[in-house]
Amino acid sequence: MTDLNEIMKQAKQMQEQFQKAQEELANLLVSGESGAGLVRLEMNGRHDVIKVQLSDALLSEEKEVIEDLLAAAVNDAVRKLEDRKKDSIGGIAGNLSMPDGFKFPF
Repeated sequence: MTDLNEIMKQAKQMQEQFQKAQEELANLLVSGESGAGLVRLEMNGRHDVIKVQLSDALLSEEKEVIEDLLAAAVNDAVRKLEDRKKDSIGGIAGNLSMPDGFKFPF
């Protein structure tokens, strides 16, 4: 049976891993795209848009089309970022081993 000290040690290690993962994710860059590449952008882990590229062909489109494609590219990048965060943070929580029958109080 794992004792409370071992559980506390694991919890401290997990907290350190979470902090490290959050720092790494803040520096992560993901790409978003829409309109088959007419709009491309880069976003960092803090959801800051770093770079936007518009195809010259897009510039002849109506304003509403450009706005929709920009929104779609941002949403694409956000989804990719959230998936990466989920994978990164989820893997850390899976490493915590609890004794058989141990349940959190909630």
